[in-house]
Amino acid sequence: MSDLPRKAITRTAKLAALPLGFAGRSAWGLGKRIGGYSADLVGHELQHRTAEQLFKVLGELKGGAMKFGQALSVFESALPEEIAGPYRATLTKLQEAAPPMPVGTVHAVLAERLGAGWRDLFTEFDDKPSAAASIGQVHRAVWHDGRAVAVKVQYPGAGEALISDLAQLGRFVRVLGPLVPGIDTKPLITELRDRVAEELDYALEAEAQRAYSAEFDGDPAVLIPEVVHQTDEVLITEWLDGVPLARVIADGSPAERDRAGQLLARFLFSGTERTGLLHADPHPGNFRLVTDGHPDPGQWRLGVLDFGTVDRLPEGLPPMIGTLLRMTLDGEADAVYDMLCAEGFVKETIELDPGEVLDYLLPMIEPARGESFDFSREWMREQAGRVADPRSAAHQLARQLNLPPSYLLIYRVTMGTIGVLCQLGATVRLRDELEDGVPGFLRDEELPETRSPEPKDSPS
Repeated sequence: MSDLPRKAITRTAKLAALPLGFAGRSAWGLGKRIGGYSADLVGHELQHRTAEQLFKVLGELKGGAMKFGQALSVFESALPEEIAGPYRATLTKLQEAAPPMPVGTVHAVLAERLGAGWRDLFTEFDDKPSAAASIGQVHRAVWHDGRAVAVKVQYPGAGEALISDLAQLGRFVRVLGPLVPGIDTKPLITELRDRVAEELDYALEAEAQRAYSAEFDGDPAVLIPEVVHQTDEVLITEWLDGVPLARVIADGSPAERDRAGQLLARFLFSGTERTGLLHADPHPGNFRLVTDGHPDPGQWRLGVLDFGTVDRLPEGLPPMIGTLLRMTLDGEADAVYDMLCAEGFVKETIELDPGEVLDYLLPMIEPARGESFDFSREWMREQAGRVADPRSAAHQLARQLNLPPSYLLIYRVTMGTIGVLCQLGATVRLRDELEDGVPGFLRDEELPETRSPEPKDSPS
């Protein structure tokens, strides 16, 4: 495997092959239809072949292409089972690994960023990467003080690759849409592109990880590795052992799945309230179940990795979110509609029926209604199908609602986390986490003035 493809023409050609390949497979499908094969059978085979090519290309290119693939993979639960089954493994591969860059390139980056004597900083350094992801790969090593560490090395040319890939993918969204019905991929690509500069800046990532690590130091439920050393294109943190969430999804016991789901929900809500930061990359590759030597999964902790993408919310989640959730659960249709209008979710030029809006929202927040909820792929597919069906009232109403830019990342992270909970098939006491971590959710709290989170400018 060669180094990260850096020439724009090479990367553009690979991405451009995606719609061409789709067109070719469509022609193949037409031939099969003429030959007497059923439309359903041909359609499933087309989606399977399209997915295989898409994720093979995304994984090879790394950069923004793979970052998009990772973001897309958390919505796997929304796919119909007969389609999701054949290429679920292809999707989840993007959460954990990608082809590594050559050892010589790794050494060159380390020498440039840590100095010619970089080896003296470590007593051991494994040249074989333990993980290779979208903009960097991780090597296990032993720091000079004896601590096991993870050394994240950024791919040369990663910034150029990110910008180029996401620009190209933005032109091909019509091809990608059918892979995840009910998910609008265009805003997802736009939002990922807006975050490029932050994710490339390891100083910002180290700052965010230090904040999380300090806040959760000694926490019985969440473990954040400490930052050991950071410089341009190299980030060194304490090593985190544990069971990857992807493995729990694949073959974890019910107790392991439930524990992982509960802690993931807790981290999403309480983590933001405690740190003023929202971890914005909730794909399974960024989480581990840490046993700490306990045989009982109820004692395990959630290990969290990769703080390259965070949303800075110094006042925590907007209280409007909790208040809106509670009023929706209580059936306050007019109050819910007024708040949606005030916050810009319903534009001034649009007029909707409050009762219909409430009917649209209630199924989506069903997990918050009772003491616990059984998340499942079936439930996720039901929600996606309800909105995706152009004949449904939910589809027509969804087209008229608006998602203000300041809420886009919060929405993506929440939906991504719910997608992972559905992949886990976890039973989660979600209402407990909402009550503890989301301002405005409890009825006895003072109703806040509506406010939107301040949009953050990406650093240049």
